[in-house]
Amino acid sequence: MLSNIGIPGLILVLVLALIIFGPSKLPEIGRAFGTTLKEFKKSTRELVSDEQSEEEKKKELL
Repeated sequence: MLSNIGIPGLILVLVLALIIFGPSKLPEIGRAFGTTLKEFKKSTRELVSDEQSEEEKKKELL
């Protein structure tokens, strides 16, 4: 879905965000988005590693 946006669409989204939130809020929003994305990736990795360790334990029991 995001691959269909293209450069003009991306510029339009950035200009709209600048108009709506203003230049002082954009760094805060970017930081919050980055932190959220980092925590999401960390949780996903933990979930996958937990699932893999459970599968390994099941294989050991067999």
